[in-house]
Amino acid sequence: MPITTAKASIFCPAEKISYAKDSIVSQQILKNPSGNITLFAFDEGQQLSEHSAAFDALVQVIDGVTVIHIAGEPYELQTGEMIILPANIPHAVYATTAFKMLLTMIRG
Repeated sequence: MPITTAKASIFCPAEKISYAKDSIVSQQILKNPSGNITLFAFDEGQQLSEHSAAFDALVQVIDGVTVIHIAGEPYELQTGEMIILPANIPHAVYATTAFKMLLTMIRG
């Protein structure tokens, strides 16, 4: 269930979502008219096929390793690293290992 109020709470993102065998799990943390923040947990080998979004997005890897393709160019990210997904540019996500990410989308 997304958090939609301004109430403060402390949590560890990597502990807030769990892996599921052969699956991708998502959990929305915050959603409002300005954008949203969503946690994802990918089992090893899972992927999101190429797509684009109308808004810039920030991916922060909070556990594991992934390869993210942006406009066909691969970028390998590990725990603690981040990358910006530019608006309207095709991107795809592949789980090299089981990995978790925090996705922040900002509406322009």
